[in-house]
Amino acid sequence: MKLETERLLIRPLTIAYKNELLAYRRDKEANKYQGWIPEKIEDVEEFIAKIADRIDVPDTWFQLVLIEKETNTIVGDLGIHFMDSENRQTEIGCTLSKDYQNRGYATEALMRVMDYLFSDLNKHRIIASIDPDNKSSIRLVERVGFRKEAHFIESLWIHGKWVDELIYAMTGKYWDRLK
Repeated sequence: MKLETERLLIRPLTIAYKNELLAYRRDKEANKYQGWIPEKIEDVEEFIAKIADRIDVPDTWFQLVLIEKETNTIVGDLGIHFMDSENRQTEIGCTLSKDYQNRGYATEALMRVMDYLFSDLNKHRIIASIDPDNKSSIRLVERVGFRKEAHFIESLWIHGKWVDELIYAMTGKYWDRLK
């Protein structure tokens, strides 16, 4: 799978990207809403070993890297969770290096991957799970057309405490109307 936008190449995460991934993912403040924050390269190697080696496998996560074309620099990553055995629903999440936030890269990547999921893989529904305090991610998903469906109270155990979770979603029918 190789996707492209005006400024980004979107490629599967491989072990070759482990150092770049560690460089921005280990920042505890920038990634405070993430469930996974690696501390050492072995953490990244274990993470990469656990992800699916091909896309569209039920009950797996598939991880992509976002590469800025102009500089060939990894600016972030995007995970896709293929949730059910019928494989028509996915969950999506994006992490950007703090050096590349607020430049439209997440919007660009998310829209391209969503189009791929709906148009090429014929997915029915995409969801995003977001901490209510993560205002940037909320603005991102709302900007691309997700609708808030739920607010679960203390539903996730992250970093040693219970946190709330917002669920945003979009269906393929709604995506087709937005395009």
